[in-house]
Parts: sequence; structure tokens; C-alpha cells
Amino acid sequence: MEASARVVSPISPRRSSPYFSLANAVTAIRFLLIVPFATLMASGEKRTAAVALLVYVVALASDFADGPLARRNGTVSAIGGTFDHTTDFLFVTSAMFAGAARGAFPWILPSLIVVAFVQYFVDSYCVARRGSLRRSKLGRYNGILYFVPPCVEIMIRLGAKALQPLLTVLVWTLVASTVISIGQRLFFSLAAKELPSSPPQK
Repeated sequence: MEASARVVSPISPRRSSPYFSLANAVTAIRFLLIVPFATLMASGEKRTAAVALLVYVVALASDFADGPLARRNGTVSAIGGTFDHTTDFLFVTSAMFAGAARGAFPWILPSLIVVAFVQYFVDSYCVARRGSLRRSKLGRYNGILYFVPPCVEIMIRLGAKALQPLLTVLVWTLVASTVISIGQRLFFSLAAKELPSSPPQK
């Protein structure tokens, strides 16, 4: 009797969930630090500045780690990118609004960041009708630099008073670059052109 040949069917690779991934878990750490950091930024006391700096460092480390983790594990997704950007937005704006409440920052900067972020979403999902965020070089650079004013303000509270002029220049430079970014995105949206974009991130 002839032995029947065994047909081995290839095992299909498991698809990773766009919601549950190591990169998104790292981003979630930063998300959970939003309220504690804003609370610490609302305090002008020196004793809370050291704790604020520690929370800031942990949040920044998570921001540096989530993108490379997503790319290394093959879990890059539009959902992950949106979660990452939204978390960054909430982290910096809540901190700046908290600082503005005690006069550390002018109200105009966090207000403009809110306008720019809402425009970012509307332009990407409603105007361009993309399944992911439509990024730009200027918007990316602004997004990175928005993390700097809270850090400088914490250092000033810790005793580095000489950094106050730098903070003032930085804040107003970001006000100007945010206005330019809003205008650039509006122009390219109305002209139905692609924005000068940065390399894709998580």
C-alpha cells in the first residue's frame, strides 16, 4: 500500500494588532504622565521642579523609544502614529497652559499649538481624506521644539535664572514658526498640493 504524501500547509504569520503593541504601550506611559506633569507645571515652587524634571525625562525617553520600537517590530501603523502625535500634543499643551496660568508662558503659544493641531487633523482626515496624518517638515520641527520650553522653565525654577532670556526668545520664535506652519498648511491645502514632508515616523 502506497504511503500517502503529507501536504504541509504553510503557517500564516500572526498579524499584530494595530492597537496592542510594545510601541503603543511605551506611548501610553507618556499619555499617563500628562496630568501629573501639568499639575507639576502649574506649581511655581522649586520643590516640585525636580519631580517635574524627572517626569519630563521619562516622557521624553518614551517619545524617543516608541518610533524605533514600532519600526523594529514591524508594528508601524496610522493608529500608532495618531496616538503618538496626539499624546505629544496633549503633553506639551497641557504643560504650557498650566505654566501660562501662573505667567511662565504667554497664552498665545499653547493656544496656537491647539489651532495648528486641529488644523493638522482636519487637513489630514477631512480635506486630504487620507487614512493617516499628513505631515510636514516645519510641523515636525515645531513638534520637537514644543518640548523645549517646559524643560527650560523647569531649569529656571531649579535656579538657572540666566536661561530666562533664552526661554523668552524660544517661546516667541515658536509663536512665529507656528503661525507660519498654519499658513503653509492652509496654502497647500487650498492649492491641493502635497506639503514638504519629513520621512515617515511611527
